[in-house]
Amino acid sequence: MLEISQEQIQQFQDEGYMLLPNVIPSDLLDMLRDECANYMQAINQEMDEQGVDILGLNHRDRRYFIPMKYKDSKRLPQFLFSDLMAEVCRATLGEEAYLFLEQYVVKMAEVGMKFSWHQDSGYIDFPHRPYLTCWCTLDDVTEENGTVYLLPFSKANTRERIEHTLDPNTNDRIGYHGDDPGIPVVLPAGSIAAFWSTTLHRSGANTTDSMRRIFLAQYSPEPILSPDGKDWRWVEPFLKDGKNIATMN
Repeated sequence: MLEISQEQIQQFQDEGYMLLPNVIPSDLLDMLRDECANYMQAINQEMDEQGVDILGLNHRDRRYFIPMKYKDSKRLPQFLFSDLMAEVCRATLGEEAYLFLEQYVVKMAEVGMKFSWHQDSGYIDFPHRPYLTCWCTLDDVTEENGTVYLLPFSKANTRERIEHTLDPNTNDRIGYHGDDPGIPVVLPAGSIAAFWSTTLHRSGANTTDSMRRIFLAQYSPEPILSPDGKDWRWVEPFLKDGKNIATMN
């Protein structure tokens, strides 16, 4: 069972993030890697069929964004609704949690693409309570292979959602234009960086000869609904009164 210290929880509440090294069991880590390879292969096959090298946000052999696959997978729920993730949600969100979104983010070897400073909440254009992002490392992450950099609340001078500007060249939304480089997350494979959706973060380019794979799991303290009352992403009950009530696919 994962043990999260009171100091880690306090840092999460005060500064917007905490780091949990080496917490993903090896069998779940292997499963997440296998599923990632399967979905990357499926995207490449779809590109072949369409005769393209770019499909949505996916660029062949450069970067892959693979969201909302858990309902198609018999194995992803084993991780998303595991005792491990239940403990992370209890320590951060409290007694109630819903799966909001999951996706793979892959930076291939020697790719100079980076991502600008933003809040995850900056991509939702209506009021909502902050939610939890769990940035799960499937490979060792370093500054050289494009890890994430976090800007603590005390340095950002805010813990609230802020308005973002649009970069017309990349379609990135940008929420911070200062010169603070942020804190690099350097962790081994099988670790989790947990942060609020209002925590500013960015990532660098992958300058190594190996790909960098991340599985992103996000949970909300209540259903996130658009102004017309429709579900914005997933609304999958996970914790109720602190108990894991999720049903596996």
